[in-house]
Amino acid sequence: MKPPPLSLYVHLPWCVRKCPYCDFNSHRAGDAPPKKRYLDALLLDLEMESRLVGGRVIESVFLGGGTPSLFSPAEIGRLLDGVTSLFQLPDAAEITMEANPGSIECGDPAGYRQAGVNRLSIGAQSFDDKQLQQLGRVHDSADISRAVSEAHDGGFENINIDLMHGLPGQSVDDALADLESAMQLEPSHISWYQLTLEPNTVFYAHPPANMPDDDLAYEIQDHGQALLGANGYQQYEISAYARDGKRCRHNLNYWLFGDYLAVGAGAHGKLTGDDAIQRYQKPANPLQYMRDVETGADLGQAVTLGDSDLVFEFMLNALRLSDGFSESTFCETTGLTASALYAATRGARERGLLARTDDAVWRPTNLGGRFLNDLQAEFLSDDAQKG
Repeated sequence: MKPPPLSLYVHLPWCVRKCPYCDFNSHRAGDAPPKKRYLDALLLDLEMESRLVGGRVIESVFLGGGTPSLFSPAEIGRLLDGVTSLFQLPDAAEITMEANPGSIECGDPAGYRQAGVNRLSIGAQSFDDKQLQQLGRVHDSADISRAVSEAHDGGFENINIDLMHGLPGQSVDDALADLESAMQLEPSHISWYQLTLEPNTVFYAHPPANMPDDDLAYEIQDHGQALLGANGYQQYEISAYARDGKRCRHNLNYWLFGDYLAVGAGAHGKLTGDDAIQRYQKPANPLQYMRDVETGADLGQAVTLGDSDLVFEFMLNALRLSDGFSESTFCETTGLTASALYAATRGARERGLLARTDDAVWRPTNLGGRFLNDLQAEFLSDDAQKG
């Protein structure tokens, strides 16, 4: 089986505080998170990961969290120096770092740019200060504008702004005002996604009042998509909008079932071998992760994906793309046949949720796009649906 493109994900797990909607593997930093020890562990982990890929080229790197900008430019530079010493990275490799407006003060953005980061993803979430308080954010709207301005001045030409919609009590006009504020800052990319109440979060246990109903949420999304399109932000994924060819290459690799290495606490990886595709995950607790790396303990067994797993995981991601996916991409990345694709999609096609074009491109219908969760559920195994 020919390996697909390869990316690298590095997880930096600490935040100033945990947001009530967040279900990521993130932990409150406190006064003195063990950053040096953690970086030492990451570098050891990177060395172990490099042995898995036999000199394959890394097309993109993503530093996620948590809040990676809690680490200084010097610390990020040390990490990226380790990456470049162990892996082949083309000069044009995309290297993204997540940053929150309230924590980017760890260093001037120019320092992160000099360290090797060339794409900055800033977690704004809203420009409404009341909403930011409700969401548990540690910044205000002025911090967002300042952070984006400093990123531009620091040499970043590729900046993403993360925004949420479907917030408690939010109207269509409120959501559009957030988008207008974001676009005024001239980012090259906007990630605009609906707030969902995920299990194991404060909001799930104690839902906020006045959440938009389904009709209002759909109206917000419909008007927002039109506004973004009118301002040159092309939608290429259900929650991603880009200008000037600045689609996120790292995320596209996920959505098209590429391979990715996993470094850091709780990080997930996927690798294609000669005759199988495997997933693996690092220990989620940062202290356990560091101990295991330092002692050379087993960091977790890889799991081989069966045919039904391959179909579901491919569809879970690729169906998010506005352009859909080619039949050849499905076959090349999963190792399955076109006949397997036809068999797996029969139910979705009969329900009018999925269609194939004459040039062998598959994409959700308008109905399938609106009810994407239902479409994705078509590919769950019977056991998974029961469980």
